[in-house]
Amino acid sequence: MDYVSALVPPVVMAVFFVGLVVTIVKSQGGPNKAKEDAAVDAALARAESGPQAGRDS
Repeated sequence: MDYVSALVPPVVMAVFFVGLVVTIVKSQGGPNKAKEDAAVDAALARAESGPQAGRDS
């Protein structure tokens, strides 16, 4: 019975990890994808065009 108690935690973690990956993959895209992409693009544009103070030290 020791082998059962040794195998249960990795199996449980594997099941939860697979569930997490499936949830992440299923949540990609959908109706909010354009809004999320626009928010990321806006944040990147702000970061790239922001003031570059402190870089020439």
